[in-house]
Amino acid sequence: MEKYDNRVFGERLKSLRAEKNIGQNALAKELDISNASVSYWETGKQMPTAEAIFKIAQYFDVSADYLLGITND
Repeated sequence: MEKYDNRVFGERLKSLRAEKNIGQNALAKELDISNASVSYWETGKQMPTAEAIFKIAQYFDVSADYLLGITND
């Protein structure tokens, strides 16, 4: 079994934000989470909760599996 690399989530979140042209602060406000959380997730300092992953997946219309690096689509 492969070891999970938490940088995958951060890279994908940052990429999705860039595609949608939304800043960290705006995303945090939209999802009702702290600005620091978005920054920590993107740098790999912390991992989001399941609830946060759910909100992000819905907001960007992607799967949680994609965000976590399980699938590439």
